[in-house]
Amino acid sequence: MAFCPNCGTAVAADSAICGNCGQSTKPGAPAPATQAGAPGLTSNMAGALAYVLGIITGIVFLVLEPYKRDRFVRFHAFQSIFYTVACIVFAIAWNIFWDILGNISGWLYLVVIPIRMLISLALFLFWLFLMYQAYNNREFKIPFIGQLAAKQAG
Repeated sequence: MAFCPNCGTAVAADSAICGNCGQSTKPGAPAPATQAGAPGLTSNMAGALAYVLGIITGIVFLVLEPYKRDRFVRFHAFQSIFYTVACIVFAIAWNIFWDILGNISGWLYLVVIPIRMLISLALFLFWLFLMYQAYNNREFKIPFIGQLAAKQAG
């Protein structure tokens, strides 16, 4: 009878991998590439991924078991949801405003195109910035939205 050098569990003499910890039973041998009980994503990676699809991934990380108890992940999931909703509301209001002005004067549509592109680029770059902050284990709070997210995360 042999014992695992990592956890001390009894293993069969011809076994190359410990059934308890997943490590190699041969001294000095590298560990296997995948381990059965390996944990999921780290908090910073889950927080960054919560922003990927906005509302959808935010909700996913709020209901998945290991992450729904992590305050850091919950904060970024809520902030992702609120940021996405704010962008959608802004886009609707922006379209209504410029449709009204466009009906008054058609040449205003030429003015809108570069402004709309700059605003879209700014929102996209800010979204990337939020993912970067979450990946670096920072709780960057968007004014007003960040306070709501912190309150919801507990």
